[in-house]
Amino acid sequence: MTPSDRGTAPTTGDGPPPEAIKAIPIRHYGRWIGAAVVLGLLALLVAAFANAAVSWSVVGDYLTHETILTGAWNTLQITIYSMLLGVVLGTLLAIMRLSSNPVLSGVAWGYIWFFRGTPVLVQLFLWYNLALIFPVVNLGFWSEDMNTVMTPFLAALLGLGLNEAAYMAEISRAGIQSVDRGQTEAAHALGMSPSRTMRRIVLPQAMRVIIPPTGNEFINMLKTSSLAYAIQYQELFLAGRNISSRTLAVMEMLIVVSIVYLLLTTVFSVGQYYLERHFARGTDQAPRPEGPLTRLRAQLTAFRVRSTVGREKV
Repeated sequence: MTPSDRGTAPTTGDGPPPEAIKAIPIRHYGRWIGAAVVLGLLALLVAAFANAAVSWSVVGDYLTHETILTGAWNTLQITIYSMLLGVVLGTLLAIMRLSSNPVLSGVAWGYIWFFRGTPVLVQLFLWYNLALIFPVVNLGFWSEDMNTVMTPFLAALLGLGLNEAAYMAEISRAGIQSVDRGQTEAAHALGMSPSRTMRRIVLPQAMRVIIPPTGNEFINMLKTSSLAYAIQYQELFLAGRNISSRTLAVMEMLIVVSIVYLLLTTVFSVGQYYLERHFARGTDQAPRPEGPLTRLRAQLTAFRVRSTVGREKV
């Protein structure tokens, strides 16, 4: 068969060639019906907000208000510091949990059991009211009233960070256990100490398993930090509440806060994608080289390309 014959129907004998097969794509009517229902519901939702007693000019004005920007900055600060505390302490707890020492393993298990078993809001209030148990911080060379030491920022940091460490411990443990044990044995055979093996061999390979859930935990922490309003930490949600209490623009400020949270989570979600791609290099689970914006553009132009091809065939 010559290259020019490829894609054509074979001839039989001296008669005319049979008619070429026409491939008719399956019509997915259910998809169109589902899309129409979703678009209809979205239209109703948009109409409800458009006709509601919401002053959208107030929303636009307060998106860049100093109080909102300060609250967003405080939210970013407490999120980053809490995640750093959670990642460092969680990795240490994961190593302790995998230790053959029963004391270290038992302490790590008890820590994870307690902080995963109690609500974050309760933990925030426990730290904020720690002066009821320890009225004074006395280290011998330094003494201070606990109410002065335990500021809303410190209480939020301890409450969020220590709680996050319990979850990061399980994530880190799963990542460490995903590395083939033979590599650890080979490193020990070469004379590497257990701590050096963990730093140089195990943890770098475990990162590709640890990074994706850690990114999700960071985005979740960004939203969970709003609970710190209960202990008067000046984060984004409390900033919106303070403005709404003065202006009575309750719904407008809720919309402003939601928009800012969406912007922050979107930025960090894109960053998480590229971080995952960096650590997944050379593995079968590596993401596609194109980024999320490229894939979105491809999806938007795919229908136009298919429509053009269909018209050419006609």
